[in-house]
Amino acid sequence: MQFIDSHCHLDFSEFDLSRKEILLQARIAGVSDIVVPGVIADRWQDLLSLVKSDHNLHAALGLHPCFMVKHTPADLEILETLLATEQVCAVGEIGLDLFIPEANLDQQLLYLNDQLALAKQFNLPVLLHVRKAHDQILKQLRLIKLERGGIVHAFSGSEQQARQFLDLGFKLGIGGTVTYERAKKIRRLVQELPLESFVLETDAPDMPLAGHQGEVNLPANVAKVAEVIAELRQITVEEVAAITTQQSKNLLRLI
Repeated sequence: MQFIDSHCHLDFSEFDLSRKEILLQARIAGVSDIVVPGVIADRWQDLLSLVKSDHNLHAALGLHPCFMVKHTPADLEILETLLATEQVCAVGEIGLDLFIPEANLDQQLLYLNDQLALAKQFNLPVLLHVRKAHDQILKQLRLIKLERGGIVHAFSGSEQQARQFLDLGFKLGIGGTVTYERAKKIRRLVQELPLESFVLETDAPDMPLAGHQGEVNLPANVAKVAEVIAELRQITVEEVAAITTQQSKNLLRLI
């Protein structure tokens, strides 16, 4: 049985375990591949070095909307160069966040649209961060028409918005949130939409699972996310693993 963690921030300074131990635990749990998104330009080279140390790790590069004070227009030029010269599976983590107090939609849109254009230029999918801005980002996606779509990380929108993302070639990232009984909206979506709509993720070290609040999340826990989805859909974990893994492999072209 094989899982792919399609969104995991492997900043090992935040983990108590060593990198070797974290990756070993993940493999024991059946995690074959881990996608590691970048969020600021200063960390891209470290991320690229990290994924070159292990063929089961895959880099995505992007400028995250929650770190606008760290971004400069020159970062977009660096990103274009790296996308042309490095092995990258996606552009991300990028997006819009209108939840943060200092949110500036116009500024976020400038960086988002430039990065969507780069994804289109290099025929790459995108990893989207979206909070309180699903309709705004859907509008931009309809304009740019990405051939390879992408993943909506930690999807939190409505069923209607979910279906609009799916129509645009996106998959919905499902992580620790689905393990909470109070997360009725996302649990209902997991039950009602086709299983092919979803990919698995942990967002480790963030988004801890139910019963583990306050603990550091680990990529191995993607297997537990799959167990909850299987229970909600009343199917086997093997079926969840097989279908979500295939979705991630197809979308991100993981070998």
